Amino acid sequence: MEKKIIKNFQGYFEEIEKEVNKAIIGQEEVVKDLLIGIISGGNVLMEGTPGLGKTQMVKTLSRVLDLSFSRIQFTPDLMPVDILGTFLIDKKNEEFNFKFQKGPIFSSLILADEINRATPKTQSALLEAMQEQTVTVGNNIYNLPQPFFVLATENPLEMEGTYPLPEAQLDRFMFKLTIDLPNMEALSQIMDLTTTERNENLDLRKIVGKEEIMEMKRAALKVPIAAPIKEYAIKIMLATHPRESQLDIVKNYVKCGVSPRGIQSIIIASKARALSKGRFNVSFEDIKAMAYPCLRHRIFTNFRGMSERIDPDNIIEEIVKLVK
Repeated sequence: MEKKIIKNFQGYFEEIEKEVNKAIIGQEEVVKDLLIGIISGGNVLMEGTPGLGKTQMVKTLSRVLDLSFSRIQFTPDLMPVDILGTFLIDKKNEEFNFKFQKGPIFSSLILADEINRATPKTQSALLEAMQEQTVTVGNNIYNLPQPFFVLATENPLEMEGTYPLPEAQLDRFMFKLTIDLPNMEALSQIMDLTTTERNENLDLRKIVGKEEIMEMKRAALKVPIAAPIKEYAIKIMLATHPRESQLDIVKNYVKCGVSPRGIQSIIIASKARALSKGRFNVSFEDIKAMAYPCLRHRIFTNFRGMSERIDPDNIIEEIVKLVK
């Protein structure tokens, strides 16, 4: 099975991508990165204004990957028990017992919709699930199904009624993807798909199942990486820290740099990207491409950076260009 997956990894990847793009128009690069994030076993945060198809993208992906799916709509009044589950009184044969009622978190693919509209207390309920893939309720620890992914959507912080995600939770996301407005041609195709009967007749095939996804993840982890390429990824991470970096853009605008989790994410994602391109080794180009989704939510600008609207992508671009 494993040899078959490694041999056909690129074929599986392209089939999944092709099937998802039947329903999602104009977001080809986002779909690629989303698939790499899932195959790498990470959680993905997607940011964009409402109406750009973030929710539809995740729902489509669950159908194509044949995974159990739960959608959690985050609102200010959502409580942790609404996500994790709670104990209920169960009466049987005149006896009362407590029975644990599992929440929607107990699925393989979780859509945390508009995650930054909930309060920090509720957002933090996902921390253990995202990192340890377990849930603690009372004195009991429950294992989550495998594979397990949280795909979260968030609105830009400039929009009303949003709460910024704490740094500790942001670091649990492997990727952060930005969803932009499609171009004129893509918008025309979206109108043809969504305002005609074609949308009702859209038939999506199930390309792989949970076993194949787990095998693809294991195959990606076995891809070798040369020492100079690994050192390059480490240099990129160190260059994000004001005390370590020699770059003016970092010293002037960055408050806090990337944690070691950032390097882990870049290397694992680069391995999956290499296999998706039909290669069995990681290249410098893989590291550069994966630096953006892996680091943009882990670089925090200082007051000067925020006031001058310096975007983390601008900082990553300079780092990738100048670090040798």
